[in-house]
Amino acid sequence: MATKQITVSRVFDASAEEVWQLWTEPENIKQWWGPDIFTCPLVELDFRVGGTSLVGMKAGPEMGGRLFYNTWTYTVITPLERIEFLMNLSDADGVRQKPTAVGMPADFPEDVRTVVTFEPLGEGQTKMTVTEYADFGQIAYFAQLGLEQSIGKMRIGK
Repeated sequence: MATKQITVSRVFDASAEEVWQLWTEPENIKQWWGPDIFTCPLVELDFRVGGTSLVGMKAGPEMGGRLFYNTWTYTVITPLERIEFLMNLSDADGVRQKPTAVGMPADFPEDVRTVVTFEPLGEGQTKMTVTEYADFGQIAYFAQLGLEQSIGKMRIGK
């Protein structure tokens, strides 16, 4: 059976405002976007409903050092509560690409609806949940692992 969504939650010892900033400030996104052996050298944010951000992740030397690009087109922004966007593969200019054109398997989803929620837990803690809705086909395991690793790299403050 195909995986229709992947979800990762994490509790931060931080306010919802601080966790929100992980998604709304380019320097914060650069520190966590991409699995463990990837860096994020490019973040061009247009954080507004209808806006499209461009993010790039660069593979480590052991994977050839290639740059991969995604766009995030925002559909819902409820401050400190919810961010929804459609994620697509793209080229360096933000032009949408078919998955096979950038080396992904034919069953890789073209559109990944992403929902990020922020839930204050009290005691200075916030639970963030990221859910990606798509049929991930043969890479479902790696999509889950990549999301877990990315979220694991998130840091509040310095």
